[in-house]
Amino acid sequence: MGVVEKIDGDVSPAPSQLHQESVAVKDTYEPWMVREPYGPGGFQGIFTNHYVTVCAFFATLGGLLFGYDQGVISVTLVMDQFLNRFPRVSETVSGAGFWKGLMTAMLELGALIGALFAGWCADKLSRKWSIVVAVIIFTVGSILQTAAVEYGMLTVGRLIGGVGIGMLATISPLYISEIAPPEIRGALLVLQEFSIVLGIVIAFWTTYGTRYMSSEWSWRLPFLLQMIPGLTLGVGIVFLPFSPRWLSSKGRDDEALQVLGKLRGLPTTDSRVHQEWCEIRAEVTFKQEVSWERHPNLQKPTRGNRFRLEVQSWLDCFRHGCWKRTLVGCGIMFFQQFVGINALIYYSPSLFKTLGQDYEMQLLLSGIINCTQLVGVITSLWTMDRFGRRPLLLVGAGLMFISHMIIAILVGKFGDQWSNYATEGWVAVAFLFFYMFSFGATWGPVPWAMPSEIFPSSLRAKGVALSTCSNWLNNFVIGLVTPPLVQNTGFGAYTFFAVFCLLAFVFTFFLVPETAGASLEQMDAVFKDVSSEAEEARKARIEREIREETRESFGSTA
Repeated sequence: MGVVEKIDGDVSPAPSQLHQESVAVKDTYEPWMVREPYGPGGFQGIFTNHYVTVCAFFATLGGLLFGYDQGVISVTLVMDQFLNRFPRVSETVSGAGFWKGLMTAMLELGALIGALFAGWCADKLSRKWSIVVAVIIFTVGSILQTAAVEYGMLTVGRLIGGVGIGMLATISPLYISEIAPPEIRGALLVLQEFSIVLGIVIAFWTTYGTRYMSSEWSWRLPFLLQMIPGLTLGVGIVFLPFSPRWLSSKGRDDEALQVLGKLRGLPTTDSRVHQEWCEIRAEVTFKQEVSWERHPNLQKPTRGNRFRLEVQSWLDCFRHGCWKRTLVGCGIMFFQQFVGINALIYYSPSLFKTLGQDYEMQLLLSGIINCTQLVGVITSLWTMDRFGRRPLLLVGAGLMFISHMIIAILVGKFGDQWSNYATEGWVAVAFLFFYMFSFGATWGPVPWAMPSEIFPSSLRAKGVALSTCSNWLNNFVIGLVTPPLVQNTGFGAYTFFAVFCLLAFVFTFFLVPETAGASLEQMDAVFKDVSSEAEEARKARIEREIREETRESFGSTA
């Protein structure tokens, strides 16, 4: 490259060159200024990029498993056949609430562990093979849950299955973001949230039907069925390509070009493919130089240095050039939970009960509410790329705030006498459905899409892992605070979540930039966190030199 030199066998930037790169960049070529699209954007583009869509579809089976494993336990916990086998969680037993909560929370604890492990695994083994590892772990957990004969075995199965779920919830959107063209990346990432909600719906209606079985297969069968999409994902992903960005990060640039051409359905000599390939290589080289500058004493390939460099790379997520992205990724996952989605799903059966609905109608309406969220997610397949991520978050926060406030007023005024105010009660239910639709259309899919597209290539796996961990941690906190909040405050619970909807609006307005239509390599410009002229000049110089190196091979297409 002419700007690096060998030090103990490692590539590092020449100090003299680093000083020379403090030139102004206004006259430097910036590759993101001109970009020819691959085709139509948004939902329409899905049907013109067949191979990428198929790859994304298989990857989102991880989201289906995530949703299914979360949803399968809700109806299972009230099955007599299940309670006879595990009396410890029956309401008639002292301390059942703790044991029930512990068993349910094991999935979230395992997912938190899995998300942290996924960051290292995705970088080390590749996104593709990490999904296979996650499926194997998930399958082991599913076998234990299906065959469970006592409480401890079931709880351990939930924990192990949760590790696999946490890995899949991290790696699947990461893989999708790295293979998708910018024009349809948002629509493809929406498939992740769509699959999660679809998994919840499938799990609910599966258990709704199997509860009529008299044997223990009423609850064992739903646990068994979740292995089918898991094994389908594990086998199918083997035949899918590696992420071209991961290949480039490992120095396999020629293979990355071939994969990129296949994913785009274009010859490798196409100018658009060549431009994206050069941007990917420039991003990788730039981050390697920055890593060498930040950690010059950790570049020798020893085991100790590899471990310390791994630790430092996690810390790099909170340093200059990335901390804004970590704040956005973890922040939107925080608000996704604290706007009250899981809390309202938890409380909806109780709300339906206060309206005089019998047990069957409570379950039926709870299932319909999940379908309402699914309908909302479907709309974002079209809106995500057409209107952008930021407008969806702002509008969604506003609509959810209004819904919470109206429900809070109705519950506060009529909550103790719904039987005399049936109309007001159904108005509250209507706004509950409206809230679920609004969440599904906005704050459901966007927080799963953005983390996988905002981080630089060298830190993307770890940044997505941290964001996903934020989701699981806050999910766990919401699970703890919601029951006493609803029980002790009534309408105060809705007011509490309304405040966080308002804070989510403020957070988005001031801190969340628009990422729609930008390539993964353009996020430095989007976040404006490559602040110095020297860094800007270096990045432009790296890509210019990469282009010059390949110009002879590609001729005018370079």
